[in-house]
Amino acid sequence: MLVNGDKLLTLEKLLLTLETPAGWLELVLALAAFMAGLYVARRVYRRLFALHPERYDRFLPYASFRLVLPLAAQVLVIVSAGLWRLVLGEAPQLLPIASAMLFWLGLIRLATAMVRQALPKGRFESTTEHFLATLFWLGFVSWAIGVDTLAVDWLESIRFHVGKVEVNLYMILTGLLWVAIILVGSLWVSRIIESRVMKLTDIDLSLRIVFTKLARTVLLVAGVMVALPIIGIDLTVLSVFGGALGVGLGFGLQKIASNYVSGFIILLDRSIRIGDRLMIDNRTGYVTKITSRYVVLKTADGSEALVPNDTLIASTVINQSYSDKSIWTSVTVQVGYDSDLELVLRLLREAAVHPRVLHDPAPASFVTAFADSGINMELGFWVADPENGFLGLKSEINLAIWRAFKQHGITIPFPQREVRILAQASGDAA
Repeated sequence: MLVNGDKLLTLEKLLLTLETPAGWLELVLALAAFMAGLYVARRVYRRLFALHPERYDRFLPYASFRLVLPLAAQVLVIVSAGLWRLVLGEAPQLLPIASAMLFWLGLIRLATAMVRQALPKGRFESTTEHFLATLFWLGFVSWAIGVDTLAVDWLESIRFHVGKVEVNLYMILTGLLWVAIILVGSLWVSRIIESRVMKLTDIDLSLRIVFTKLARTVLLVAGVMVALPIIGIDLTVLSVFGGALGVGLGFGLQKIASNYVSGFIILLDRSIRIGDRLMIDNRTGYVTKITSRYVVLKTADGSEALVPNDTLIASTVINQSYSDKSIWTSVTVQVGYDSDLELVLRLLREAAVHPRVLHDPAPASFVTAFADSGINMELGFWVADPENGFLGLKSEINLAIWRAFKQHGITIPFPQREVRILAQASGDAA
């Protein structure tokens, strides 16, 4: 029920108020204020968010936008209530109720915006957020006019026993609500910590990830520890749960625990970092994400391999960018035996002049073998940005080699075969 002065406004009194012309006029004023607030909110959206959708991802602009409707309607309702007193000389009955409902609508919208910020992107769509906000607001309205007592009595009438303890549906729903509120609050605080820590560029990225994961784990555990006593569960049951968890780890969950611990080891010793180029089981790719269970390895063709963390700890992993991300690669070519090898070596080094090729150490050319058809040459160079691939770079360098050889008359041999057909003697033919 809602307190209005010294009176308690129940559902019956609300219905009696609506039977008078003044009650209907107040209802029209409240609805008009709500529609005006909706109009203001749409204008704000078109002006500030329609052309800048990225503002939806920031908490303060988004939360402020969600408060435009209730605040604008609230101002109009307060102004209407003041004019009502001045003109009619009596206190309005429904406008204060509408003001309280708009106040709680603002709080509910702010709370759902916090839930949206706490959860990962894509897990809490705007439709779901609006549905929950409407549902909670209708729950408040039912509480304000006294309808909630009927629902509570019905929920409490559904009783059953869990062992020796008698519980009802109302207790269960209340407990789930408190657990959800506390856990969402923990997730929201962890998201704020994560956003702040990830901006500390003077700290290594791996350490930042460790801090954010530890903060989220600690906050979730603390949230559970706070939520359990609220819903009436004794914390001593955690000892039983801990024993069951230990048995589970011993039999079937040891792999999950191993991956989880291995993930923290990888982040702490910084042996593998985001952006490193790894070779694992004949698969070469770049680390794009490190989670508690696996590492995401993205290859050049766009496919992503999810490598368990304990695999990176227990097996040999080639980290081609552990101390320096530059990578040595080479191209091979064959020239004829009549070629000037000194000139060929110089032309190969000149062909490696490319924006992606490092000048220090400089490209180097070598005579590798004297083959059947020609002399094998090799051009080696360091690539500054291997994450952009090698195929295009080698194609451009091979094209430069081809042009230089053609300009200086250096031939690239290729296998040739001579077929001779000998005419048989006429006597043999006879």
